[in-house]
Amino acid sequence: MANIQSKEISYRAGGADMKGYIAWDADKAGPRPGVLVVHEWWGVNDYARRRANMLAELGYTGMAVDMYGSGKTAGNPDEAGQLMNGLLADMATVRERFNAGLEQLQAHESTDASRSAAIGYCMGGGIVLHMARHGAALSAVASFHGALPLGIAAAGEGGEVTSRIAVYHGEDDQFFTAEQVADFKNEMRKTNANCLFVTIPGALHGFTNPLATTNGEKYGIPLRYSELADRCSWDHMQLVLQSAFK
Repeated sequence: MANIQSKEISYRAGGADMKGYIAWDADKAGPRPGVLVVHEWWGVNDYARRRANMLAELGYTGMAVDMYGSGKTAGNPDEAGQLMNGLLADMATVRERFNAGLEQLQAHESTDASRSAAIGYCMGGGIVLHMARHGAALSAVASFHGALPLGIAAAGEGGEVTSRIAVYHGEDDQFFTAEQVADFKNEMRKTNANCLFVTIPGALHGFTNPLATTNGEKYGIPLRYSELADRCSWDHMQLVLQSAFK
């Protein structure tokens, strides 16, 4: 049985205070790959920390990165939208904060710094796709109900896509149009990216988060949790990571 240890981790990014969360199996011998978790628009909350713990249970070092600074979280969609839009208005800051978290993950005593990946949810899914499109040194990235437009670099931007990419997208996700999905797929083809796009029948936005249905009903947003979609996408992601880290 895994001996999962975890702690809050404070660090700096571009002069801002950041508060992430790192988890690892203390009984596992030797360094192991590190996987960064990029949170939803709600911030680095219990859900993001739980995913870091789940990665540690799989034998990785998992870290939930703080993208908003000072560990900020949102209590409602209005707050979440303000935080997200403020962050995404400056993609250079997004990359800076992502890379600062990745450096903390790679510096941890349990991590093999030469083997890294990133997974993201909602806003965070878009961010990991953006980082892959900009040539980040990641073996793999996985996006769960992620923001697809962020994966597309503007003309003249971006680098060679070297990461293996897995995108888990709900067929009935109302936040993204069929045209946006097609544009993303075309962008991946144009860059010769190793991208697997998995469309999950009947799934709405937020299908991996057990609170999605409650939040959707409370705030009138088309969100819904699906235990089957959650489990299947997580299991498939494990295969992607195993293949990337061979």
